[in-house]
Amino acid sequence: MRPSSRSTDRSPRRLLVDDDGSASLEFIVAGVLLLAPILYLMLALGAIQGQSLGAEAAARHTARAISTATDAEDAGARAGRVLTAVATEYGIDPAAIEVRWSCTDAAGECPAAGATLVVDVTARVALPLLPPILGLDEMATVPVQASAVQKVSRFWGTTP
Repeated sequence: MRPSSRSTDRSPRRLLVDDDGSASLEFIVAGVLLLAPILYLMLALGAIQGQSLGAEAAARHTARAISTATDAEDAGARAGRVLTAVATEYGIDPAAIEVRWSCTDAAGECPAAGATLVVDVTARVALPLLPPILGLDEMATVPVQASAVQKVSRFWGTTP
C-alpha cells in the first residue's frame, strides 16, 4: 500500500500551490483591506454632510435675522448671535465660518428697505482622523458653501 502523495510530498513546488485552509485567512485579510476605506469614507461623508447642513442653516437663519432687524447695528448683532448658535448646534468651528452678504436692489447701504438680501456662508470641514502632524489636519479640508435669499422689509430701518 502506497501512502498518499498529499501527506508525504513536501517539495517547494507542492507547498506553493497547496492552499488548503487558507480561504478563511484570505477572507479576513481582504475584508479588512476593503472594510477600512469604506468605513473611513462613511465617516468623512457624514462629517461633510453635517457641516453642509450647518452652513445652510447658518445662511438661512442669518438672512432672516438681518432682514428683520431694525437697523444696521441690530443686524450685525443678530447675525453674530445666530452664527454662534448655529456653530454650536452643528459643531462647526466659529473661526472657520466666513459670512458675506449683499443686496441686489439696494441703491445705497446694504441691507436697505425693500432690497433683496443675499447671504453666503462658507465653512471648511476637516476630514476625520487626520493627525495634526505637518499640518495635515488643516490641509485636508473640504469647503462647503450655502446661500440664502431674503427680502428685506420695506419698513427696515424704522423704529417700531
